[in-house]
Amino acid sequence: MQEAVQIFQVIISILLILSILSQQRSAGLSATFGGSGGFHVSKRGAEKVLFRMTVIFAILFVSSSILYLFV
Repeated sequence: MQEAVQIFQVIISILLILSILSQQRSAGLSATFGGSGGFHVSKRGAEKVLFRMTVIFAILFVSSSILYLFV
């Protein structure tokens, strides 16, 4: 069971890394330090899907880490 959780965690961590790295650079904290203009732009289309997938991958990674403690 531990091996299955470890494999799942490795796969989710790779997907999480890829989803974070594929997001736009000016969309996060970098905009605070001299990025794009001072207006709020909502996420649309693929950017919105990518953001939601990143959140889902992060939740799955944390959940699998907690599960690994109890297995």
